[in-house]
Amino acid sequence: MLPVNQFVDFIEQNKLFTKQTKVLAAVSGGIDSVLMAHLLKQAGYNFGIAHCNFMLRGSEAMADQQFTANLARELNVPFHTTNFDTQQYAIDNKVSIQMAARNLRYQWFDEIAQTAGYHVIALAHHQNDTIETILLNLTRGTGIAGLHGILPINGKLVRPMLFLTRQQIQTTVEQDGLKFVEDSSNASIKYARNKIRHKVVPLLQELNPSLEDTFEHTLRHFRELEILLNNTVDSLKREIIVQVQDELHISLEQIRKLNPQHLLLFKLLQPYGFAGNVVDDIISALDKHSGRQFHGIGYTAVIDREVLILTKTNKNLVGDLFIDADTREVIYGNYNVTVLHDDSGLIVKGNPMAVSIDADKLIYPLTLRPWRQGDTFRPLGMKTRQKLSDFFIHQKVPLHKKHELPLLINGNGDVVWVCGYRPDDRYKVDKNTKKVAIFELIKI
Repeated sequence: MLPVNQFVDFIEQNKLFTKQTKVLAAVSGGIDSVLMAHLLKQAGYNFGIAHCNFMLRGSEAMADQQFTANLARELNVPFHTTNFDTQQYAIDNKVSIQMAARNLRYQWFDEIAQTAGYHVIALAHHQNDTIETILLNLTRGTGIAGLHGILPINGKLVRPMLFLTRQQIQTTVEQDGLKFVEDSSNASIKYARNKIRHKVVPLLQELNPSLEDTFEHTLRHFRELEILLNNTVDSLKREIIVQVQDELHISLEQIRKLNPQHLLLFKLLQPYGFAGNVVDDIISALDKHSGRQFHGIGYTAVIDREVLILTKTNKNLVGDLFIDADTREVIYGNYNVTVLHDDSGLIVKGNPMAVSIDADKLIYPLTLRPWRQGDTFRPLGMKTRQKLSDFFIHQKVPLHKKHELPLLINGNGDVVWVCGYRPDDRYKVDKNTKKVAIFELIKI
């Protein structure tokens, strides 16, 4: 028997949608989304089905598409489908296949929602997906937001299946004899998420057979803590940030009183583009001489006597910017710098404005900063160091451009990439590379 009452209760408790809401259900044909479609039908919700064919698995993908069309016909609901040239999109945009599929999928869902009048997009994530997401975030580095798991609602995206575990879904589908299709790629451990699903989670379940319940209780605490933190920060903003013409002023005495100091100051400054390590530097400088400057994304902070002053950064005057492990995009002067991650040894060729770096050799936080006298690196293909001043002369880099282009600096101080020109040979992708970080510089 399908858990219709639990399904409806979860939707109502989390205010995901009502019987009057027009819901677009993302259905791959797999066990999770098939059960979601049947639950939506039995509960009497107004929905249609959307299916993407990423053209990656040949006849198997075509069979999934036909199965989903038949399911929509069986349930007597509208059906929307499309085909993507995912591989070409990945090549054109220099992203992994997984990221390409994700981008294409969500862009298309938004288009269908707008053109066909759907209010929300329902995704079939369940409790085990949340566990995998949190473990992934922990391995990459995360703040409290990365520990609350997959939220039931995020804008137009709703997830009405989060009350179920993977095993509960499996049992329900088997007992009710529901038909579904298997995606063969789910069994592959090529991708990071699948490695966690097939290798890490089973070991954790040996230690704690009630892993899903334990995670759900813990996540509830993290979600509540995040709400409490955000409320505290909102109150602090009103109390200690003072608008003075086009500047924001924060009393150093107020900063000294913050407890926990780093967490609260980071949350206060985060909207202005200041990374965690910059916040540490600000705290270290509180009792030192005035005049010290700190750079965020779009804002500069300076200690002036007993006040921390925030001003919008002059676009053409850029200092050091920091890139944390979870950073995906920063603005540096007249450039947009994007960061992508891939589990393969993908090498970017023929584009001097993009580079593939062996991700395991990176030490976060990375830094984007201007060239400084005395900087050296080992240009790709060379075995000896070279002064950047000499490199710029050999490359005939104009003087003004030499100061505009950022350098990507590793946590150990090495120059990883002279952006737009040459990476350091020590950080190149080779046969031993397991995963890459792809950096791209775009003029804006």
